[in-house]
Amino acid sequence: MTQTTDRDPAIQALLDKQEITDVLNLYLRGADRADTDLIAAAYHPDAIEEHGGLYMGPAEAYVELMDKQLPHAKIMNHLCTNVIIELDGDKAHVESYILAYSRMKKDDEKFDSLTLARAIDAFERRDGAWKIAKRQLVWEWNNDMPFAETWGRGLITDDPSKLIRGKKKPEDLVYSSKG
Repeated sequence: MTQTTDRDPAIQALLDKQEITDVLNLYLRGADRADTDLIAAAYHPDAIEEHGGLYMGPAEAYVELMDKQLPHAKIMNHLCTNVIIELDGDKAHVESYILAYSRMKKDDEKFDSLTLARAIDAFERRDGAWKIAKRQLVWEWNNDMPFAETWGRGLITDDPSKLIRGKKKPEDLVYSSKG
């Protein structure tokens, strides 16, 4: 059902696009902080996830898989850029670029991995809320690098133990600073 308001259509379009952008960003916070409630909240109950050849099926099962994997992922950060939203009533075609950094370990060797993917999302507004009805992920490129955390070769800090570092839910500062 199309949302009817007395708002100027251009203002409503901006509000719709901002709501969709918030869904995208909260999804990525969920991935980084192992907060699968945020990831699940991005999808409609009957949504489909096609994760670029790695997974294809109900989004609900994908979230369950992430719930098992994400708490064990070490450092991980996702950035959402180049968000293009084409509104069509209560539907939207959304393309966003996702730059993902992760610290990994294989065969006792630590390395850093940088990956760019695009999310091609079919969003729908149902019961007044924009959520993903179908997501298709497209992998663009990946670059693995040797591990070398020196904090700007000591220019940022010569004692990294003093730094407040990002953590998983609920220990991360974003969860404890609310209120």
